Amino acid sequence: MLKYTLKKLLGLIPMLIFITFIIYLGLELTPGDAVSHMISPEMSANVDPAKLEEIRASYGLNDPFLLRYFRWLGEILRGNFGYSVSSGVPIIKIIKDLLPATLELSVAALCISTILGSVLGLFSAIRRGTFSENLLTVAGMIGVSIPQFFFGMVCILIFSLNLGWLPVGGRMMPGKTAFVDRYEYLILPALVLGIALTAGVMRYARSSMLDTMNKEYIRTARSKGLPEWRVNLVHGFRVALTPVIVLVGFRLPTLIGGAVVIETIFRWPGIGSAFATAVRGQNYPLVMMIALLTVTAVLVASFLVDIATALLDPRVKLD
Repeated sequence: MLKYTLKKLLGLIPMLIFITFIIYLGLELTPGDAVSHMISPEMSANVDPAKLEEIRASYGLNDPFLLRYFRWLGEILRGNFGYSVSSGVPIIKIIKDLLPATLELSVAALCISTILGSVLGLFSAIRRGTFSENLLTVAGMIGVSIPQFFFGMVCILIFSLNLGWLPVGGRMMPGKTAFVDRYEYLILPALVLGIALTAGVMRYARSSMLDTMNKEYIRTARSKGLPEWRVNLVHGFRVALTPVIVLVGFRLPTLIGGAVVIETIFRWPGIGSAFATAVRGQNYPLVMMIALLTVTAVLVASFLVDIATALLDPRVKLD
């Protein structure tokens, strides 16, 4: 198991380097450069072109592409992520301030969707061919089809504006930092995002459980006289969870930069809303670092999913 883990871990290094090259190349292909974003078009029209070239040379923007890429990569390895074009604040500080809010929302939504989706998927597979199974299938299709922004606005209209049970948006009241003082702000966005993800988890869990129930070792377990609940839960559902773990493992990192819709609707101060604002404002350094953060999280999640799959499924060959 140790050899398998080290092999997977070392394999992340070249992939991460290649991805940083693609991200930097994408920035290179975008119109303008750092100087054009620091100076407004009105000001640049009145600035001597030679002065602009002098500024570009001072920042090293006239150097060859590969030299600039390796210089940028070296700064990242030293922990220098650059500065936001719009505010001048270090990007590392922006990420440190916003990442806890996004992790809080993403983990809460994943817990809701994983537990609810796995239980409903297991129940749907066991009750195959019944009315309850058909009802859950229809509910899952509806859940996959409803756009998140529409579902979020409907929930705000019902539970916040009409009933007044929960806040409309935000993360906490001014001056409040304890979780007990802000949990009510988390309930609605986490439920909306979690329920939107539940349908996919339920379909994965149901399909995997149905496939597992037809395996030879399940029939062998039944032939030994084991109780049906033990056959389904211990021998069947544990293996059926493997694709669900893969799905959940890859969803958490994508939610770090991908929960843009929910964070925007509920005015949740996280990475997703900052990413959307940075794209609209052409704040490319911040866009690059959020993209790199998301991709790094995906690679780490892939590594953890491989390890968890090897531990859960005895059919995985560690050699």
